[in-house]
Amino acid sequence: MAEGIRKRHARGCPATEGGRCRCDGGYRAEVYSLRDGRKIRKTFPREAEAKSWRAEAKRALDQGALRAPTRRTVAEAATAWLRGAEDGQIRNRSGDRYKPSTIRGYRQALTDHVLPEIGERKLNTIMTADLQAVVDAWQAEGRSASTIRNSIKPLQAVYRRARSREGIATNPTHDLELPAARPKEVEIVAPAVAASLLAAVPDQDRALWATALYAGLRYGELRALRWNAIDLASGTIRIRESWDPKEGAVEPKTRTSKRTTPLPVLLRRYLLDYKLGVEDSGSDALVFGVKTRPFQAAVIYRRADRAWKTAGLGRLRLHQARHAYASFMIAAGVNAKALSSFMGHSSIKVTFDLYGHLMPGTEAQAAALLDSFLGSEIAGRDEVIRTSPS
Repeated sequence: MAEGIRKRHARGCPATEGGRCRCDGGYRAEVYSLRDGRKIRKTFPREAEAKSWRAEAKRALDQGALRAPTRRTVAEAATAWLRGAEDGQIRNRSGDRYKPSTIRGYRQALTDHVLPEIGERKLNTIMTADLQAVVDAWQAEGRSASTIRNSIKPLQAVYRRARSREGIATNPTHDLELPAARPKEVEIVAPAVAASLLAAVPDQDRALWATALYAGLRYGELRALRWNAIDLASGTIRIRESWDPKEGAVEPKTRTSKRTTPLPVLLRRYLLDYKLGVEDSGSDALVFGVKTRPFQAAVIYRRADRAWKTAGLGRLRLHQARHAYASFMIAAGVNAKALSSFMGHSSIKVTFDLYGHLMPGTEAQAAALLDSFLGSEIAGRDEVIRTSPS
C-alpha cells in the first residue's frame, strides 16, 4: 500500500483479524500539517482517488493553501466572526467594515434562528443537506422568504471566512435552495398629494419632509445631514454620512450611498425658509436635530399624523417619501442609471427591481417610441436625398 494510504475495513470483515478482506470499506488518505500539528484525513471508495487527493493535498500544504480542519463549533465560530467584524478585522467582500446595524442584525439572526438549530455541532461536520433540512423546516413553519434568507446570510459569511482561513474543505451554504424573496410593490403618492401633505405638517417639520420627498434620502441619511453638505448656490446635496442609533455618525450603507443628488428649486425654498428659523445653522451642525442629537422618527410621525388627521389626509412615512421621490424622477424622464446613482443603490438592478413597474415600457409605448425615431430618421434621409445635387 502506498505511503499515507490505508485500506479501511467494515465491521466484521475477516481482514480485521488477519484474514482475507471481503468488504468494500474504501481507502483513507492522510497528510500531516506541520503548521497545525495535526493530520488531515479523507476517505475515498477507490485507491487511485485516495492517491490523487494525497498528492494534491501535499502540494496545497507546501503552498500554504490547506490547513487541518477546525475543531470549533458553529457557535464558537459565529462568536469569533462577530467579534472580528466589530473590531474591523473581518470585512465585507468590498473590503469595507461591516456597518454596526448589519452586525446587530447578524447577531440577532444567529442567536434567534441559526444557533438553536446547529450551534453545538462542529463547524466542519455540517453538510448542505443538514442546512437544507433546517431551511425546509423553517418554510414549513411559515417563516417568510426574507426572514429565512436573512437568517442564512450571517452563516454564509461565517463559512466564507472558515473556508478561506480555517481549512474547511467545503462551504455547506453553497447550493442551498432558498425561497425567493419577492419585493413588495412600493407605495407612492402623487405630486399633488405630496404637496398637500407638506402643507399640513407643522412648520418645524416641513423642510424635513420636503427633503425626504424631493431628495430621496434614507432615514439614517436624513438624521446625519449637516448644513455643510447642502450647497444652496449650486443646488446639490452631498450624502457622506448616515446615523446609527447606537454608534452615531457612520459611513453610509454602501460605497454607492456616498453620492451627490440634485436639489430642486422647490426644495431649496423650503430649506432656505427653515434655515432662517434655526438657532444653530453652522456648517457642521445637524440640519434636522438639536445640537448633536438628530430628530426621532417617532416624534416626527406623531406630530405629522395629528396634523394630517385634522386636515383629513392620509399618512406618510419617510421610506414612502423616498419611494415617492423615485416615482417623481421617473415621471420627469430621468433615466434609470442616473436615478440609481441619485438613490444611492448598490446596482441598477436594485433600481429596476424596486421601480421597474413605474418606468415606461409597455409594448404600445415601445412601438410608439420606435415609430417616432424611425419616422424622423427616414424623413431626414429622404430630405437629404431630395436636396442633394444630381
